[in-house]
Amino acid sequence: MECVVQGIIETQHVEALQILLQGLCGAPKERIRVHELCLKSGPNLGVVPSEVRLLCDLAQPTPSWTVRHVGGSMRGAGAEQISVLVRTVVESKVGNNALRFFYALGYKLDHELLKIGFAFRFQKGAPITITVTSANKMPRLHATDEAVPVTPGIQLVEITAPAAADNYNDVASAVSSFCEYLAPLLHLSKPGVSTGIVPTAAAAAASLLSNSGGKTI
Repeated sequence: MECVVQGIIETQHVEALQILLQGLCGAPKERIRVHELCLKSGPNLGVVPSEVRLLCDLAQPTPSWTVRHVGGSMRGAGAEQISVLVRTVVESKVGNNALRFFYALGYKLDHELLKIGFAFRFQKGAPITITVTSANKMPRLHATDEAVPVTPGIQLVEITAPAAADNYNDVASAVSSFCEYLAPLLHLSKPGVSTGIVPTAAAAAASLLSNSGGKTI
């Protein structure tokens, strides 16, 4: 399982967010350049449609592949009272022939994206990962070198932390607590719940940049 929240930030404020995350995490940022392919099952794979995502990490010297399936989210009164989304996730490393394998099974390519940005990892009651990425679309199949932003000027911020059935409440609290540090720059909420741009973002970004001496990390 994992706990997750998302938000959006204007690209002009990403540098300030990066400075804030650097100070909170005390660790170097990790570069993100991931080619993501969303595959959906065909009619020969059962009545209930399924979806998997193949992720190719292009930031590594040798690109590596991961298959990821996101299951349903936790429901009920308990889930509604938690400020983060709790959902099941299955993820595994796979070989570079994974796309051909899923095509052979009967899956079809639904869409693909190139996600570019950075990540920080932080331990605060749980191992928390913060990613800041822009989503880019390709004019031709698999043409990652020609990718252009889907939403120019806007980037996605996602915070995730692994959880289990016996500790998701503690993990959710840790994620919610961490989100408070980022509140001046962006609102974070459950995926699918749009909160828009924070009115205080410009002032908070200016203050962070001023305090850092204008240095890019």
